[in-house]
Amino acid sequence: MKYYLKLSGILLLICVVASGTLAFVNKKTAPKIEKIAVEEKEAAMLFVLPETKKFSKQSFGDFTYFLAEDASGAVIGYVFVASGFGYSSYIKTVVGLKKDFTVNCIKVIHQAETPGLGARCVERKWQDQFDGKKLSQIAVKKDGGDIVSITGSTITSRAVANSISAGIRQLESAVVQKGGKK
Repeated sequence: MKYYLKLSGILLLICVVASGTLAFVNKKTAPKIEKIAVEEKEAAMLFVLPETKKFSKQSFGDFTYFLAEDASGAVIGYVFVASGFGYSSYIKTVVGLKKDFTVNCIKVIHQAETPGLGARCVERKWQDQFDGKKLSQIAVKKDGGDIVSITGSTITSRAVANSISAGIRQLESAVVQKGGKK
């Protein structure tokens, strides 16, 4: 019996030390990780609408988007983050829209899909096919749209396309509700 108590005590001590170490490391690195994530998001926002000089954060219910303004303060487009569940992870995509709700550019900023298959959603060649598309065109070909799925990764492709479509619909509603033109 003493033997099992001794083993339990040693295991408990190891767990306490490991947990404390992980908590300490997390406390030190979490702010840096958050800062890097914010910087990457800001860089992606400029990538999808490069002529933007200023972003103004807007909210419509639980939907957040950004007005993209030029140097004179005129609205030149919109940016939002679309999120949808793919085959094995949530895929976050920064979407830049022109003022007429046409996609200017997209950039996948987070995914953990299958390497060699769904993870190919980060390839520029695949993302470029969204450029210039209207809402009615943003769906994979199997669903009647213009987006060619990644071979072997229809679920990932569909998740990106559907999340962008849903975001555009929410954005259109937000702009109309706030007195803008659709």
